[in-house]
Amino acid sequence: MKGGNVGRFWGGQFSFFLAAILFTTIFLWCWEKNPLLTSLLSAQDQFIMQSSEISVDESAVSLRSKEQIMDEHSNSQIAEGRIVENRLAVSDSSVKNVTVTPSTKRRDDKKIMTTQLEGKACNFAKGRWIADSRRPLYSGFKCKQWLSEMWACRLTQRTDFSYEGYRWQPENCVMPDFSGSEFLRRMQDKTIAFIGDSLGRQQFQSLMCMVTGGEEKLEVENVGWKYGLVKPRGAVRPDGWAYRFPNTNTTILYYWSASLCGIEPFNVTDPATESAMNLDQPPAFLRKYLDQFDVVVLNTGHHWNRGKVNANRWVMHVNGKPVVDRKLAEIGNAKNFTVYSIARWLDSQITSRPQLKAFFRTISPRHFLNGDWNTGGRCDNTVPLTKGNEVQQEESSDPVIGGAVKGTKVKLLDITAISELRDEGHISHYSLKSSEGINDCLHWCLPGIPDTWNELLYAQL
Repeated sequence: MKGGNVGRFWGGQFSFFLAAILFTTIFLWCWEKNPLLTSLLSAQDQFIMQSSEISVDESAVSLRSKEQIMDEHSNSQIAEGRIVENRLAVSDSSVKNVTVTPSTKRRDDKKIMTTQLEGKACNFAKGRWIADSRRPLYSGFKCKQWLSEMWACRLTQRTDFSYEGYRWQPENCVMPDFSGSEFLRRMQDKTIAFIGDSLGRQQFQSLMCMVTGGEEKLEVENVGWKYGLVKPRGAVRPDGWAYRFPNTNTTILYYWSASLCGIEPFNVTDPATESAMNLDQPPAFLRKYLDQFDVVVLNTGHHWNRGKVNANRWVMHVNGKPVVDRKLAEIGNAKNFTVYSIARWLDSQITSRPQLKAFFRTISPRHFLNGDWNTGGRCDNTVPLTKGNEVQQEESSDPVIGGAVKGTKVKLLDITAISELRDEGHISHYSLKSSEGINDCLHWCLPGIPDTWNELLYAQL
């Protein structure tokens, strides 16, 4: 009896062992044959590997980052089949340029995707300038259909164009390569409107050149008349331009509104009349045509000085009455009041227009040294990135516009700090129409820095 119990015990153990082997064999066979299980394991392994081997050093402020050192090391060991793009030479030995290779871009993309998976916020204004021989995105000798001669530095006496050869790489954001055809596809049956001062006009012309590749496009229609953008009798130019791409029914337009205020002449029949500068009202053009816009890009800033206000014969108004509050009448306070007013107004309009995307571009920096535009100020530097190539700050360098859009559905197009590093890209003294001793250290050469503003806009559309 006792021996029978022992036999049954060992027999049961042996049966369990055989069953375990059989189950394991079947499981492994199913695993190999099942692509879903295999892909799940592969994806999990990739995510763990990326998360463990890629990290972002947010405290890094050195121009020579660890990633750049790795790139330079790998560049010395380039094997066959990999093409290295030409490095743009910079004479300032303190500035280290990054050679762009396919492997570098893959590492950047991995790093970006990983940090986004980790939930880190995307700040397009935080990152670095990188040398890129694929720039510029269009020829400065062409694009005559859209580009003003005074901003086409290739047509001036300037001989150094190294400023054209850089792209902006945000630290934790996906920055897609700009494609004119893809832009038009995204904007099919849509209208994008730039409203602001002459820097807004530069961004508008830049986008027209980028979308067309700088090539002449006879099929593009001038539809300015649909928006009242026709040159008045005796005027130098119309108040703006509008062009329609018929294949995608895409319209790109610009309207000149230097202050983003509602300007109302006291006497429309008198060219010398004063005008009410309504700080609490958006431009009448924007109010009238907003329903026809799908993307709006605003900017203001450089006309907010007493000389411009007086020259335009603008009289500040709020609530339909002249401003008597001396504190509000101060230029800086009046500008801030206007910026906050139009941001809040535009935010209120988005609620009833869910298709509308609105951007407020921060101010474009000036680089006058030893004076202003009319007092001998100059910007003679032609060496790129002598001030460094990185922006590591979290907050915008334009706190007024940054503060105005905070808490609204209006997006910040933050270009101030990244443009501050590019003082070599201005018109300077090379303009063919400039007066003796007058330098333009406000406007930019095109192709140039405003192209990057549009790449940032494209990435956020």
